Amino acid sequence: MLTELRIADLGVIDDAVVEFGPGFTVVTGETGAGKTMVVSGLGLLLGGRADTGLVRIGASRALVEGRVTTDEAFTASVGAVGGVVDGDEVLLTRVVTSSRSRARVGGVQVPLPLLADVVGERITIHGQSEQLRLGSTERQRDVLDAFVGPGHLATLASYRTCWARRRAATAELAELRTQARARAREQALLEFGLGEIAKAEPRAGEDEELHAEARRLQATDDLRLAARAALVALAGDDDAVDDAPQALGLLGAARRALAGGAAEDAQLAALGSRVDEAAYALGDVAGELASYLASLDADPGRLEWIAGRLAELQGLTRRYGPGLDDVLAWAERAATDLERLAGSDDRIAELEAAVAACDSELAALAATLTQARRDAAAELGRLVEEELVALAMPRARLEFAVTSLDAPGPQGADQVTILFSANPGSAPAPLARAASGGELSRVRLALEVVLAAGSEGHTFVFDEVDAGVGGAVALEIGRRLARLARHAQVVVVTHLAQVAAFGDRHHVVHKADDGQVTTSGIREVSGDERVTELARMMAGLEGTQAARAHAAELLAEASGQR
Repeated sequence: MLTELRIADLGVIDDAVVEFGPGFTVVTGETGAGKTMVVSGLGLLLGGRADTGLVRIGASRALVEGRVTTDEAFTASVGAVGGVVDGDEVLLTRVVTSSRSRARVGGVQVPLPLLADVVGERITIHGQSEQLRLGSTERQRDVLDAFVGPGHLATLASYRTCWARRRAATAELAELRTQARARAREQALLEFGLGEIAKAEPRAGEDEELHAEARRLQATDDLRLAARAALVALAGDDDAVDDAPQALGLLGAARRALAGGAAEDAQLAALGSRVDEAAYALGDVAGELASYLASLDADPGRLEWIAGRLAELQGLTRRYGPGLDDVLAWAERAATDLERLAGSDDRIAELEAAVAACDSELAALAATLTQARRDAAAELGRLVEEELVALAMPRARLEFAVTSLDAPGPQGADQVTILFSANPGSAPAPLARAASGGELSRVRLALEVVLAAGSEGHTFVFDEVDAGVGGAVALEIGRRLARLARHAQVVVVTHLAQVAAFGDRHHVVHKADDGQVTTSGIREVSGDERVTELARMMAGLEGTQAARAHAAELLAEASGQR
């Protein structure tokens, strides 16, 4: 329940506080005083779009605060967004500036859609826009669904969940099917590349090894001359005619020279040992040089094979990477991509099975929804007709026609249309075409009264619910609003005294004009002040005794019927 509303610098309202209680509260005032700002302020608390033009002239921002009592479910919703409940109430805040709008729930700033989600289940605003919405088949279906009850709404939620799941699956399936050719082309290219690489069987670093071997084979003659010269210098040349000195021979002479004095001097013996080591080392080198010379072979066939192998490897690097390591890395990625592409076909099969399962589930749920709607349609139409009789439309006929859609949609397989006729001589037609503005207001009120049985603790706000009516019809509207207020909190902005007289509380929006700026405030009236306001509303003659007497009589009659 809404307990308090504060409005500051919104439209013509400077700073006003309205206290609400249970039951029926009416808000009245002269034309242009700012009555609608009460509804506009509540709309902002429900996450409605902020019009920066509503910020009062000369003010930097507009502020709307509302206090709402909580129950267990509402407390949980507030706690879920991090808000704080003060006792049994939560504070809702909306601030509008020229450049931005902010909302808070329980002291915590929240996005506007979240504000609407948290508060929207507690407060419903009905204005002229709601009358227009009632003319749509979507809204008419929502009304019927609300009447059917919680079990039906749970089935509808399950249907919507399944519908969303099917839509996601079909979208993914369509994308996979659309891309099938592209996947086939990609798969063929990957398989061809992997086949080339597998056939070549490259090894990491193989190209560098082959380049080194090729360079060695191409320089065989130079390498042979160098190794031969080194070997001759170390061990001499058996084919030489002269006896040229060589390193191993000279070391042998040195060893023999030192061996003669080694027994006499330990230091000389140590030097002899070192010469021995050098001789052994040079002997090893000479042996390795001899083996090296024996292994050197120009082998033109080998060189030709290397050239061919390098050409093969270069073909791979041209297509799959700058180096052989990059080619091998590409092959690893390609193998992974092939697995993914092969898995797409499996995914298509999974999605087709999922869509088929959803279709079966949706068909069953849709049938349940259709049956529930058709079962409830006649009862709801009958109850609304009874209310319309009391609203001075005794000959009106209203029915909820449930027909099948060409194809199921996100709300089921049904189209719901309210058919209406105000007079027996005219055939029922869609409500949006058949009802006048005043008739549409009464149909909407009749629906709310019928649906109110399941709205304990809810707050209904009506703006201009009495548009286009007057006299006895206005009295019946007042009675029906009072009846609705037995089950829920009702706030009505009205210009008819016949409606205002049924309120449990009466607030008046009054304005003051200093010649430059119009300022409005809100105050509660009772007793003589309320009689004066009702007299003004009826004839604009609040000062005459006749007007006051009529107003007092109207107030007494309404009080006796509440």
